[in-house]
Amino acid sequence: MTFTEWWDFFSPYIPGFLHAAWLVLVLTLLIIIVSWIIGLAVALARASNIWIIRQAAMFYIWFIRGTPALIQIFIVYFGLPPLGLQLSPFFAGVLALGLNGAAYVAEIIRSGLSAIPRGQTESALALGMGNIQIMRRIILPQVVRIILPSVTNEAISTLKNTSLLSTITVVELTLYAQTIIATTFRPFEFYIATAVIYLVLTSMLTQVAAWAERHNARYV
Repeated sequence: MTFTEWWDFFSPYIPGFLHAAWLVLVLTLLIIIVSWIIGLAVALARASNIWIIRQAAMFYIWFIRGTPALIQIFIVYFGLPPLGLQLSPFFAGVLALGLNGAAYVAEIIRSGLSAIPRGQTESALALGMGNIQIMRRIILPQVVRIILPSVTNEAISTLKNTSLLSTITVVELTLYAQTIIATTFRPFEFYIATAVIYLVLTSMLTQVAAWAERHNARYV
């Protein structure tokens, strides 16, 4: 098969791949938002002085990190309807992967906060700074710089984990490719195309993170 013949065969599927890639980006953004909201709450609970809250946060992190993301997706998608909560595959996927990512985000935030010497907070308090000022002007800039590489890795993992949502009929890149393969019986071309698109998307995230690190370094 010549390149022209191959292109004539492949080109009709390009709009579908672009739509699926856009869906992956939307999913990734929503999952990151959910994981950071929940992850921040879990990190604060993990540092709580109240025993039951701290233990609940530790159990959540232990359970999420110790079980496969695919099983967690099935628990949310198939387990919630009998309890009266019916979610579409899209929102079930966002919730499941958001809960999954939150455990890792909580640990990232906790490690960033623990890396800040306690003496900095005590010195700032001695200078008359309030807690909000200390957090905004001293703690957060340092925490962001420390956790940015880990946050980047988590975002890339989140993007790649969206492929798991094909198991609950979310038509992202993987399921779209599988649908085409089922009718064309040509897995090689379409799995390679899917891999290339994922590679492009993760490279874009990496470049954005590298820019953020350089931008943040100018203000540290």
